[in-house]
Amino acid sequence: MDHGLTRAVEAFVADVGAALQAAGVSAADAERQVVQEAYNLCMALVDVDGRHTDPELWAMVMRFAPLGQLRPETTPAMARENELAKDKRRWLEAPSALYEVLRDLDAARGTGACRIYQERAIDIGYAVAALDEYPSRDEIDAITAFRRVLADAMASPRPVPPGGPAVAPPPGATPAAPGTGPAAAAQPAPGAAPAPNEAPLPPPEKLEDLLAELDRLIGLQVVKDEVHRLSALLRVQKLREERGLPSVDTTNHLIFSGNPGTGKTTVARLLARIYRSLGVVAKGQYLEVDRSELVAGFVGQTATKVAEVFARADGGVLLIDEAYSLTRGGERDFGREAIDAVVKEVEDRRETMVVILAGYPREMAELVATNPGFESRFPKTIRFPDYSDAELVEILRVQLAKGGYEAGPDALAAAEAWFGAHPRGPGFGNGRLARNLFEAAVLRHALRLAEVAEPTDEQLSTLLPGDIASVPTAAEAAEGDAAAPGRSSPTDDGNPEGSPYS
Repeated sequence: MDHGLTRAVEAFVADVGAALQAAGVSAADAERQVVQEAYNLCMALVDVDGRHTDPELWAMVMRFAPLGQLRPETTPAMARENELAKDKRRWLEAPSALYEVLRDLDAARGTGACRIYQERAIDIGYAVAALDEYPSRDEIDAITAFRRVLADAMASPRPVPPGGPAVAPPPGATPAAPGTGPAAAAQPAPGAAPAPNEAPLPPPEKLEDLLAELDRLIGLQVVKDEVHRLSALLRVQKLREERGLPSVDTTNHLIFSGNPGTGKTTVARLLARIYRSLGVVAKGQYLEVDRSELVAGFVGQTATKVAEVFARADGGVLLIDEAYSLTRGGERDFGREAIDAVVKEVEDRRETMVVILAGYPREMAELVATNPGFESRFPKTIRFPDYSDAELVEILRVQLAKGGYEAGPDALAAAEAWFGAHPRGPGFGNGRLARNLFEAAVLRHALRLAEVAEPTDEQLSTLLPGDIASVPTAAEAAEGDAAAPGRSSPTDDGNPEGSPYS
């Protein structure tokens, strides 16, 4: 049994081959090239963990002997003896020649052949990872890394040579619509039928689109890698369950730890959509609560409030922000009752929803230690690192664009210096710090232009270095000192008291 490999290879050969045929390649040549590509991809994925197991190699023979890539009499022992898969993993390190041809077509005519290739190739990766009794960590990591290789290549097309690409572009070749095409059969069905008075749910979004959205976030590479790895593992496990194969009994609940403004909420919202795409949750709604929405002031009410929150989040993702605050209170506080109720609800609804506990790293570790149920129900922690100064400048650049502003000469350099003046300790503001700088700089800009009788459009939309450099850091505002060398005093340029940094 090839556990879905046949379907994945057939979809790859059909869809990528169709793009080549539409580009003018003969049907026979297109099929030959694409079959060879699928074989190379499969053997590379077999090789990534170095095991070359019997189930993997038998599946290769069953799938590729009829296609002329292997002799029908080949056995796993013969494949290992002839080193058919040895060192094939290197094939995943860079885009193939065929992928580059498709990339040239897309760059020249705006078609979507590369995207089709990527989606079908990743489906093959999932199918190969599902061949063994349990997928290895190396295989999951290889799928994640190969997706990044293809995505990076697709985002940086090669210059089109004079005269156009090597082959004519396939007319009308566009990515399959969400929920259609051969790979759609492997996607989980939409959620359960809605209640009579409930609006029908839209179809799940495509996993590749959601992962691409994740990759577009600024920074957070460690977090992106963890989410990609988690998504690949869940996808493989889902394929195995659909085919009646044994799968690891895992919990999908998570802990997000990190300073404020590191993107925990943004990633949680996106993860709710990813979980629905994978069929982990039925509806994919996202609900965020804090202590005030879980803890009541009277005996017996806290458990009821917790149950109500979990009922609203059932079928989706619940994020409990600053979850450690549940442990803080006096003897008559009901926070610990809330913790017990949360642990119970998490266990009762483990098959229908996902819970994320979020907060500062040290405090989240202390929270897990307060209740034995937390450690077993939340075994996975994703740590959100602080943004670098350069990444904060990129966040500021995005906020400027959204607000209809642009940075004048040296303004972004002033912003990077401003970010660098802030100590990197617990509670560092990250994205919130960038937002605060943007708002304060806009205020400085407005005060500066108040003295200009008839400002031009360019003046109204351009922030100068002085608009940024004159904003005091938190430490400067707290100490009431003059700004650092090169900056004017807060009182000299009319900065009102109650600044975001005071």
